[in-house]
Amino acid sequence: MQLKQMNVDGARLRSTIDAFAAIGRTEGGGVTRLSLSGPDLQVRAYFRSCCEELGLEVRMDDMGCMYATLAGSGALPPIVMGSHLDTVVKGGRFDGVLGVIAGLEVIRTLVDYGIQPRCPVTVMNFTNEEGARFEPSMMASGVLSGKFSKPEMLAKRDAEGVTFGEALSASGFEGGEENRLREAAAYLELHIEQGPVLESEGVTIGLVDCVVGMVCYEITVRGESNHAGTTPMGMRRDAFFAAADLVTELRERLGELDPELVFTMGRVNVYPNVHTVIPDRAVFTVEARHKDMEVLAEAERIIRELPGSAGGCEVSSVKQWARDTVRFDSRVCAAVSESARSLGYSAKEMASGAGHDAQFVASYLPAAMIFVPSVRGRSHCEDELTSYEDCEKGVNVLLGAVLALLGETGEASVH
Repeated sequence: MQLKQMNVDGARLRSTIDAFAAIGRTEGGGVTRLSLSGPDLQVRAYFRSCCEELGLEVRMDDMGCMYATLAGSGALPPIVMGSHLDTVVKGGRFDGVLGVIAGLEVIRTLVDYGIQPRCPVTVMNFTNEEGARFEPSMMASGVLSGKFSKPEMLAKRDAEGVTFGEALSASGFEGGEENRLREAAAYLELHIEQGPVLESEGVTIGLVDCVVGMVCYEITVRGESNHAGTTPMGMRRDAFFAAADLVTELRERLGELDPELVFTMGRVNVYPNVHTVIPDRAVFTVEARHKDMEVLAEAERIIRELPGSAGGCEVSSVKQWARDTVRFDSRVCAAVSESARSLGYSAKEMASGAGHDAQFVASYLPAAMIFVPSVRGRSHCEDELTSYEDCEKGVNVLLGAVLALLGETGEASVH
């Protein structure tokens, strides 16, 4: 039997997507499963039951990440697939969970065909990827990769004052540090694009070669409050007017840099925020993303070169955070690309503008990502949608890549 002829069971995949979507379902047809909340614990238990039905060994690490493993015949590093089961408030049915379901379906297919791989094959669920209940996002993968301090993460509190450590301890999903993801032949993550490019270009598969670099600054403009009705316009130090001028300047200058540079002023606060009072302070963020760090450095230079005063107001800026572009492993990316080609699917090399657990994993293990189209580019909302057909194609690409990588470890035996 030629392994490349294998395909996943599309009807079973659709049924599984629907079953997971029913846990934490919202009235608008979306999903709310905040990390370690009741619905998240419920979906974790369901995922574990699906894995145990296959005879997989299920373990948890000390951050609550779940690992379900199909044993290999040899003592080799595993091939790992995964993503996350938690969501934002009123999120969609596909973000994160599709990557976990995809890994589950790949292993189901290996079992269907009687494949005994030489190396273990694992599907995993990362804890608190979204950061919607406990900030920051990608918390567990950040700890596993050494990017975040575990004690600091355990102390993070939700809106009700519950710490992540308390929620994890009460969850029943806290395991041992010895179970952490430490080695792998490859890590693969299937995800919806969360953007409009694939659908708009009529492309089936996104071959993700990197997660773009980012930089974020907070700009503060300080003026002087006064009565909005009695102060002549020429005698005002209106912080918001000055901030608006700076936003316009940034939009023009950043917009001229590179067509692939994306940026936004996503948070704006004006003080005292009273309609009869001239604002004495305006604070806004400017965030920019690009895969080329030289372009991003130029964007940062433009932000830093903002004038120290504008409209009679003082202007200051503080760098909030930044990250470098993360490049995925060329060998694993090639396996994904060849899988898409062999299936006859149209494919496009692209960068991910959003953050994913794969970017932290890629800092210490060979990793790659696969994108499938998002209808109208919508995500993190109840009307998030990827067709079942596109989901199936994406999982088939994942399956093909896994089979190719298994081939590198030696021929898999077929019973």
